Amino acid sequence: MNEKEKTPYVVTSKSYTAVAINAASKAGEWIKSRLGTIGEPGTKYSPQDLVTEVDKGAEQMIRRLILTHFPGHAILGEEGVEPGPEASAKALKEAQEEEFLWIVDPVDGTTNFVHGFPFYSVSIALAHHGEVIVGVIYDPSRDELFVAEKGKGAYVHGNRMAVSNEQSLGQSLVAVGFPADTTYALPVNMAAVQALAPQVRSLRAGGSAALHLAYVAAGRLSAYTEVGLKPWDIAAGALLVEESGGKVTDTMGTPYQLSVSHVVATNGKIHDALTDVLKEAKATGLE
Repeated sequence: MNEKEKTPYVVTSKSYTAVAINAASKAGEWIKSRLGTIGEPGTKYSPQDLVTEVDKGAEQMIRRLILTHFPGHAILGEEGVEPGPEASAKALKEAQEEEFLWIVDPVDGTTNFVHGFPFYSVSIALAHHGEVIVGVIYDPSRDELFVAEKGKGAYVHGNRMAVSNEQSLGQSLVAVGFPADTTYALPVNMAAVQALAPQVRSLRAGGSAALHLAYVAAGRLSAYTEVGLKPWDIAAGALLVEESGGKVTDTMGTPYQLSVSHVVATNGKIHDALTDVLKEAKATGLE
């Protein structure tokens, strides 16, 4: 069997997916155990952009678990990158040249975590030559583990996931976000909220991009859109949505890749209708 015929998913005795699941669940359990112990959090990019010792500790734990099995792999983690959109883009550009790149958000929804609002998650993705091949999102509050492998479907509680069946915006439950970047991203998202609110069944803003994407994959949300995200917010969730039969693009409808920061993820059936509303409202962030 030559090198090319080998499956890319298994190295030695540990599969990538098993390591991602192990790292996400161990970090998630530790994060949950720290709930309520946090003093005043620090801020990063803006007063809305919080960071705690738990974010940093969880990322260290995930890095150790991954590098134990795959010492040659690269890791792009939220806490290892300077705050702000330019730094994220630069870090991603450098990391994308790696053959295997793990993309980690140790606590997606830090603000929720700090306030004790149980909607936060651990997000871990693995990209091979820039294409996401494994995505794992763990919600410690509900002990829900969402897992996807490229070409093999997506699962929660071991059950295959499928996106919802809403055919129109009027039937749809759509998630949005209120980003920490108040100067640029927030006004664009507010324009999206204003345009979408009268046209959809209802809007939700849970405060964790990764969980919103997992919920689109699980059929609990019809769609999720937000401008101003980072690679680690989206990477794992995008694979979950695609492997559940949904569609992920940027806000103009261009197919998802790791550099996308303005995202639309849907059940596929309402995708064009949603991006049309964003374009009409000049709420794509890409005008």
